Amino acid sequence: MNNLVLSLVPNFTILQVLILRQDTPELQDNAVETIASYCHDLQELDLSKSFRLTDQSLYALAHGCLDLMNLNISGCSAFSDMALAYLSGFCRKLKILNLCGCVKAATDIALKAIGFNFNQLQSLNLGWCDHFGDDGVKSLAYGCPDLRALDLCGCLLITDESVIALANNCLHLKSLDLYYCQSITDRAMYSLAQSQLKNKHETWNSPKNMDEGLTNLNISQCTALTPPAVQALCDSFPALHTCPGRHSLIISGCLNLTSVHCACAVQAHRAAVVLPHLAH
Repeated sequence: MNNLVLSLVPNFTILQVLILRQDTPELQDNAVETIASYCHDLQELDLSKSFRLTDQSLYALAHGCLDLMNLNISGCSAFSDMALAYLSGFCRKLKILNLCGCVKAATDIALKAIGFNFNQLQSLNLGWCDHFGDDGVKSLAYGCPDLRALDLCGCLLITDESVIALANNCLHLKSLDLYYCQSITDRAMYSLAQSQLKNKHETWNSPKNMDEGLTNLNISQCTALTPPAVQALCDSFPALHTCPGRHSLIISGCLNLTSVHCACAVQAHRAAVVLPHLAH
């Protein structure tokens, strides 16, 4: 892979998309430096699972690929938060960033830099990064108001404060993954439900009013949550479904939430009850 990139990339100077996902990590810094030297129009780059890359790669991208809009460095475990913060100061057009498993890179320091510099960010994956807390997420919420999808699965240090900040500031949020965030309580759920009321006032004249708000939420293993809070959330967002085949509200491992149902499931139950009576 590394030799292939070194030999071919200089011939593709107007390349806009480059996918270098690997099962066996072979890519090295000199390959990324070559990409940054020749592919100045690059908009999408996938370097996922490139365990051998170091901060030198991020520094090279910061100087050579200023038009990046989609960057996947998931599983690149050697990157530091300082290098990621440095990158954010240059690649300010970024809209999609995947940092899943980048434990050393995804810290409060880096998230504060991302919130300050990536004002157009729409999708961020921070899955299984447990070195940041509420301060980092609040920086994202304040600095990235257009955020549509955020994955916080396994981010053990975050609390209700993170979700409340997102609910109050990221009114376009469609997908939120809180899997195994066990410090999340009912306060967070009620805050999200209230955000939908706020959003409805702002989009009342929109023909797509019913589509506004969360369409996917994963609260699996969030065992502190209670049925009334989650039901209130479900009632506020018609696009959240618990019915078979349309699961967009994921509550696996929360045995106390089995009574929570979306509007579809309630209507189906009512129809099942009414039809036998009509038959008589």
